[in-house]
Amino acid sequence: MTHRNAHLWHADEDLVARYAGGVLPEPDAWSLEKHVEGCADCASRVSAAVRGTAAGAVLAQVRAAVLESAPVPAAAVGPGSAGAAGRPAASRLARLLWAAGPAVRGAWLPAVLGVAVAAPALSYGAGFPGARALLLAVAPVVPVAGVVLSYGPHADPLHEVTAATPGGGLRLALIRTVAVLAVSLPLLTLTGLLLPASGAPAAAAWLLPGLALALASLALASFVGCRIAAGVTGGGWLCAVLSPVAVAPDGALTARLAEQLSRCLDGTATQGVWASAAVLSAALLTARRPAYDRPLRP
Repeated sequence: MTHRNAHLWHADEDLVARYAGGVLPEPDAWSLEKHVEGCADCASRVSAAVRGTAAGAVLAQVRAAVLESAPVPAAAVGPGSAGAAGRPAASRLARLLWAAGPAVRGAWLPAVLGVAVAAPALSYGAGFPGARALLLAVAPVVPVAGVVLSYGPHADPLHEVTAATPGGGLRLALIRTVAVLAVSLPLLTLTGLLLPASGAPAAAAWLLPGLALALASLALASFVGCRIAAGVTGGGWLCAVLSPVAVAPDGALTARLAEQLSRCLDGTATQGVWASAAVLSAALLTARRPAYDRPLRP
């Protein structure tokens, strides 16, 4: 049992032993891992217990390989480090930034910034009247691309290890999804506000579709893998929006795109459908959470 009062608790030897042996139920393991982020005493006892198991030697080799490829001062990583114990908030922030890292680095972030810059350049530099409509057609796919590029074996060399830990799996996927949404939603919405409407829906009309498609991609990825899921959701959206435009007469492309976007985005009923889709995707993702406890297909 653990010993608790209103503000503090510590893991007892039985809890630590069951965690090290891999037999602790998942909710209790999550609770313990969250606790040791800010408790140096329990963290040192858990580390000692894990080192004494068969997995300890393997973990030591992995740790040594990681430190060799990305060396840091010994005081920052040694057990019982005064810096880690004295700055739990900074330590938690560092872990959060590491977890979210793949979501905001690589080719995806420059691509989002490129979209945000290209839309005003087309509108005000080239005099293209349909810049907002084009932005709204592309914007819901941006979070989908960010999600698929930030989670999975193609995005994380330690994916097989982290997927099997209580702090990995769906929890890690959601952290990276939130990082993707936190960057793309305000940036692209603000860009849309700077563009003339020209018959296109409101700049914020894509927010619910973008959220729904991102959640649907995560749920579908548990069945078919990240890349196929993104292709189905993102490709399905683009086909629905752009197919009618492909058969539009010359000179009517912008008007036809704005009209199709109005069908897909405008109105309380339409937004209600997207909200329902987001809720259903979240429910399916919750039901499929165990699939994230093992490595997903790319």
